Amino acid sequence: MERNMTESTEIPGKVPVKALLLLGCPEAPAQQAIALYIAHQLRMHGSDLLITGNPSVLNLLRVSDPEKHYIGDMKVLEKCIEEIVEKRRAADLCIVCAHNDAAIAYAATMRHLLPQSRLVVIIFGKDPEPLAASIDFPCEKIVEKAVHNPMQLKAKVNEVFGWAVSRT
Repeated sequence: MERNMTESTEIPGKVPVKALLLLGCPEAPAQQAIALYIAHQLRMHGSDLLITGNPSVLNLLRVSDPEKHYIGDMKVLEKCIEEIVEKRRAADLCIVCAHNDAAIAYAATMRHLLPQSRLVVIIFGKDPEPLAASIDFPCEKIVEKAVHNPMQLKAKVNEVFGWAVSRT
């Protein structure tokens, strides 16, 4: 059964039906791990997830999960933005992984294009606080110093989304 991608279908208190995970440049290894984790959690909870980013980050995910146990549909970011602009795609939840200014700019674009969606920006890297402080649009922020080790970032993601904390 194919869902209409232009209608918002979030049920209060539930995981959103349509989710968008926007990944930034794949320079920080923690992004790959947290992206696979978030994708797994959203899909396990029944979300229709689209992962978007540049070709490099999408190819890293394809290589990391060749049988698509965690990832599902993926689309190059420019094509995804085009679909949103043309009202062919919507999302109840948009999660943006950001460790540089360009990703913050894409998060601002998503806020503008999806004004009714829940926007969560995950800001990470060596010095995430100044980057987080640069955000001047409404969103939820998860801020954590994480480059190689995603475990504290995972704990904060679990807290924000209400997912059970795993000891692994």
